[in-house]
Amino acid sequence: MRPKTVFCCSECGYESPKWMGKCPQCGTWNSFAEFTPVEQPTGKHGLRSSNTQPARITEINLDDEQRLSTGMEELDRVLGGGAVLGSFVLVGGEPGVGKSTLLLQICGSMCREHTVLYVSGEESARQLKLRANRLGVNEPELYLYAQTKVEDVIAAIDKLSPELVIIDSIQTVFCGN
Repeated sequence: MRPKTVFCCSECGYESPKWMGKCPQCGTWNSFAEFTPVEQPTGKHGLRSSNTQPARITEINLDDEQRLSTGMEELDRVLGGGAVLGSFVLVGGEPGVGKSTLLLQICGSMCREHTVLYVSGEESARQLKLRANRLGVNEPELYLYAQTKVEDVIAAIDKLSPELVIIDSIQTVFCGN
């Protein structure tokens, strides 16, 4: 079966089954790009549950929930006991406050026991390595990848199968053709 192709407006996200010259939602001209949606994962660590029926809150079991410690007690507390497997965490803040430094420090702790892929769309691998050296982060299970193309990032994830992926910063990543 051939994958379904859709066209998406790069300005507002409007989706159409065919290319359009002008977006009917935001009115922008020539903003549609073709892409093939990625099939949503299912299962224990996927985003979608295999249970498709509504369940009472009292019947939902939390015993299977696995959390990974970030190695930073305060961050683990904010995350409710660590990062939940299969979850997404957005770290935000003004430019220059230390988000990338914090993320590399998390890598330094987590890659002692887990494989970590750190994707940077703003800095080269060499720049990341220099910052990591200043922070004392030099674990062999930390992989640095300077990339902004989603398809290449997904290919790297498929190849390495890391337990943690950090994308710094998500606003620099794009879908290419």
